[in-house]
Amino acid sequence: MIIGSNFIFCENLSSTNTYSANRLRIETLPEGTIIYTNFQSAGKGQMGNQWESEDGSNLLISIVLYPRVVDPEEQFLISMALSLGICDFLKRYLPDCKIKWPNDIYVDDGKIAGILIENSIMNNKIESCIAGIGLNINQVKFLSDAPNPVSLSLLTGRTYDLGVCLNQLSEDTDRKYRQLLSGDRYTIRSEYISSLYRLNKWSDFKDINGVFSGRLISVTQTGLLQVENRKGEVVEYMFNELKFIP
Repeated sequence: MIIGSNFIFCENLSSTNTYSANRLRIETLPEGTIIYTNFQSAGKGQMGNQWESEDGSNLLISIVLYPRVVDPEEQFLISMALSLGICDFLKRYLPDCKIKWPNDIYVDDGKIAGILIENSIMNNKIESCIAGIGLNINQVKFLSDAPNPVSLSLLTGRTYDLGVCLNQLSEDTDRKYRQLLSGDRYTIRSEYISSLYRLNKWSDFKDINGVFSGRLISVTQTGLLQVENRKGEVVEYMFNELKFIP
């Protein structure tokens, strides 16, 4: 096992990703180290957003990785692999979940998890990777203005042991990460694309030109989202260039 070979617990942190980055500046942590906490005062999400989490209710972790066999131009594969690992964990308890590109995890139209990956690249190699994961487990009331948060407890009516969930999540993400390291990029990419939220479903989106009707058809090797519009044109989008309309 790589992911989950070492655990570091801190009662409270500003952010597990920030803490991990600070630790890596002064020491080399074993690959697969999971840093986890009960509460983050400044949990980070995509594009500067904050991640709301009730104290002691959810999984708030960062995983330290050294995926040097992955070229920088293929770094989105790391996000693909970990997203699939989270889905594998959730499928232990739920019939289905989807990946909202680039790396949010949805059940129906509710967001249950998010990933923030921060890579350090030197000499055209990924020297280290910090993968922050926020996964809603037992929280049943959300106070922020986030439009659609859900939790495992809300969806199933049960309360879960966070320690058991952490171990299971470690196993499931580790399996996908080792699959990536083995070179099985095709399977990971294929599974990621087939798990996409709204895949091949005509939906409303918004880009720089306004709202339009389109359908997700694929994701490129570098992580660009491919969307076909009603004219049959396929447009590729970077992470902050497209908004999903409810």
